[in-house]
Amino acid sequence: MICDTIEDLAAALAPMRAVAGLDLGEKTIGVAVSDPMLSVASPLQTIRRTKFTKDAEALLALVASRSLGGLILGLPRNMDGSEGPRCQSTRAFARNLSRLTEIPIGFWDERLSTVAAERALLEADTSRKRRSEVIDHVAAGYILQGALDRIGHLRRQT
Repeated sequence: MICDTIEDLAAALAPMRAVAGLDLGEKTIGVAVSDPMLSVASPLQTIRRTKFTKDAEALLALVASRSLGGLILGLPRNMDGSEGPRCQSTRAFARNLSRLTEIPIGFWDERLSTVAAERALLEADTSRKRRSEVIDHVAAGYILQGALDRIGHLRRQT
């Protein structure tokens, strides 16, 4: 099930189940996971992309092994907020994935998540080689944490 807003996603999530955040790139998918309380995002891994069926298989195996309750995909909007070809590609990936699973899938604006991840890794004095290995799942962590913070805010209001 695809949720168009973070509010819809928050309402659709099962209680006490972690979610995953995804940073979809052309060559890789960065993956981060939350705790069951939906408060902290932790970078997990980077999946090398091949073709959709293999990518979906890897993601659904992760969903099953961790009993995840939802997925949050980073939506790569343009800096002016408009949606370009990369957003269309992300939405198409979500539509195709939603045909294979019942868990809710939502989106979170990922503008500057890779920049923030790169900055954090530089501040941690991470080597160039190590940065290239972890940048995608660290960016997924930034995406997921932003969505978790918003979901937490929504839940405190009710």
